[in-house]
Amino acid sequence: MLLALAVVAAACTSEGDEPAAGSGESAASSESAPTAGATGLEVPVDPSEIVSGGPPPDGIPPIDRPTFEAPADVTWLEDNEPVLAVQVDDVAKAYPIRIMTWHEIVNDEFGNTPVVVTYCPLCNTGIAFERPVIDGELLDFGTSGKLFNSNLVMYDRQTESYWAQATGQAIQGKLVPEELDFVPARLLSWKDWREAHPEGEVLSIDTGFDRDYGANPYAGYDSGFPFLFTGDVDPRLPGTTHVLGITNADEALALPLEELETVAEAGWAVTEVDVGGDRFVVFWKAGTSSALDAGSIPDGRDVGASVAYVPRADGKRLTFSLDGAGIVDEQTGSRWSISGEAVDGPLEGTQLEVALAIDSFWFDWAAFHPQTAVWSAP
Repeated sequence: MLLALAVVAAACTSEGDEPAAGSGESAASSESAPTAGATGLEVPVDPSEIVSGGPPPDGIPPIDRPTFEAPADVTWLEDNEPVLAVQVDDVAKAYPIRIMTWHEIVNDEFGNTPVVVTYCPLCNTGIAFERPVIDGELLDFGTSGKLFNSNLVMYDRQTESYWAQATGQAIQGKLVPEELDFVPARLLSWKDWREAHPEGEVLSIDTGFDRDYGANPYAGYDSGFPFLFTGDVDPRLPGTTHVLGITNADEALALPLEELETVAEAGWAVTEVDVGGDRFVVFWKAGTSSALDAGSIPDGRDVGASVAYVPRADGKRLTFSLDGAGIVDEQTGSRWSISGEAVDGPLEGTQLEVALAIDSFWFDWAAFHPQTAVWSAP
């Protein structure tokens, strides 16, 4: 594992990469300050807990000028590969994890909405945020080369403040204790996303960088021990268990994907949960590979895809169940895809609201949300 991570650091700082924009180092000497908020951090961050991950600032180069392809033109993705799905209004984009693993950050725009799309391979967290305007300047983000709880620490190039990717909070620098606004993001298989968004946009593999896209430089990581994690792993689950984490009204819940799989029928599972006094429905579907298992991402073990939705459509509360072939709602008998769209029945074409939920490894989710409950199959 250490060898693999060294290879990543070397590859991401190779000659010919674009120069880093800003040092990102000045924030490291700032006084720690409280980062209050509903996203998890409620105590000052000790600067000693923010550690070097190896590469220098922007040594893992973010993508600042992304280009996109039509789904029909993409021939370099396998059906089971994970993509990070982000949608703002009517604009739907897929960010293949085979690209995000090597770049971690994409500074992008959805129409008039600036968005930063992020992926931390050490935590398996794919998260998107709106990019705010601070003091008249639109923030854009880079990789600081630092880790906090083994999680990606971003920095904004305008103030060089540090931000925890897992929570979207400024943890050091001028902008503490600002929080970024989340944009719902989902890890789905390429096949499922493509079928849901045939007119969408796919981040192009022509990034301007020379990387072994499709290779997993962290082979075996999702069955190993977290890299540079200095805390104690919450003993309720193995550290690199894949979970879907939901937060709402100062409550948090983690749903282990392997637990969802135990109640699956024909590759589908569904459950309803209460978090912070609100109900959410969680869909799980087999067919999505782990990006952090085998040396080649398409060869990774099947961990499935899990997404949380608000269980309402057309102003009506819906309940969901399995019928031996997938997920249907009990009120109309409509059939639903993993993307939260009714694909057959009276509600065909209706889209459920995507809830704020984050795919993560357990160690990271529990470190940022120590109050979290853990869901277990009935």
